[in-house]
Amino acid sequence: QVQLVESGGGLVQAGGSLRLSCAASGNTASTYTMGWFRQAPGKEREFVARIRWSGGITYYADSVKGRFTISKDNAKNTVYLQMNSLKPEDTAVYYCTAAPGWTSRTTPGAYNYWGQGTQVTVSS
Repeated sequence: QVQLVESGGGLVQAGGSLRLSCAASGNTASTYTMGWFRQAPGKEREFVARIRWSGGITYYADSVKGRFTISKDNAKNTVYLQMNSLKPEDTAVYYCTAAPGWTSRTTPGAYNYWGQGTQVTVSS
């Protein structure tokens, strides 16, 4: 079992930045894939970014590539999502996720563990 707790959401103007944090506890073995998804009202949950806990290989959705950066701090068991040049369409609840082993999938079903979510609102 892995427990995930997100923090760092809030209200920001378009063009601004936020950094989300995801603290992982429990069976935080080094073989997990950690990811971020988001869900806007009335829309399906969508993939944002993922990072391999061991090695740090990253992958991003096209919609955030060049603006968002996923990173990790092994000592703190924490994954971050640095979000720059935010747009109103980035408004959503952002969820931290974890999947055992390495996955290249970008569907929610590929991830076993989820945080409670943190709201990000970008005003125009």
